[in-house]
Amino acid sequence: MGRVVILLGAPGAGKGTQAAQLSKNLGLAHISTGDLFRENLKNNTPLGDQAREFMNSGRLVPDALVIEMLFDRVSKPDCEVGYLLDGFPRTIPQAAALEEALGTDADVVALSIEIRDAAIIERATGRLLCRGCTAIYHRTFSPPAQAGVCGECGGELFQREDDQEEVVAKRLNVYHAETAPLVEYYSDRDLLVGVNGEQAPDQVTEALLAGLSASCAADDRGSN
Repeated sequence: MGRVVILLGAPGAGKGTQAAQLSKNLGLAHISTGDLFRENLKNNTPLGDQAREFMNSGRLVPDALVIEMLFDRVSKPDCEVGYLLDGFPRTIPQAAALEEALGTDADVVALSIEIRDAAIIERATGRLLCRGCTAIYHRTFSPPAQAGVCGECGGELFQREDDQEEVVAKRLNVYHAETAPLVEYYSDRDLLVGVNGEQAPDQVTEALLAGLSASCAADDRGSN
């Protein structure tokens, strides 16, 4: 079944950026559960139709159906050597269901991007987007030369509603209640590699790759 890399981190920790870099560096397919849902719904697959019934009635899509979507996707040739999971599992029950579905053949490692809530809030609330060309600025880290004006196209800069402090704080509260316990879950199984997510993105990538390499070496020693 190959290696299954699970990427953990709070919303705003940079999982999307790191998932893209890890997928490229490791040669692993990047599997986003959000993309899985969109693909199955768009293509009106049998699994997508089942998910739509739950969503249309305001119910959560059952974990078993999400797992079925996932394993349908990872049965494709590009996942033969392994894959990177981004956005799943989100809860302990999902992690337990995934563990049961994978069985004992999978080589699993969970990579945790560790970052303080205060740093996430600072990142998000300072972010500015251009209405014209979608360039991204930050009030503190990469401010525009002229306040409120994009240096690329002269368009107006704005803050997304999702980046407002109260919205970010609410997402973090949900994360700590539902998803953060996964760190301990995988740590208890000796499957966790944690790195400092408050470094520059390329440094985070290097740390994740180094941690994964060390984990592989430890697994090899343990199997000998």
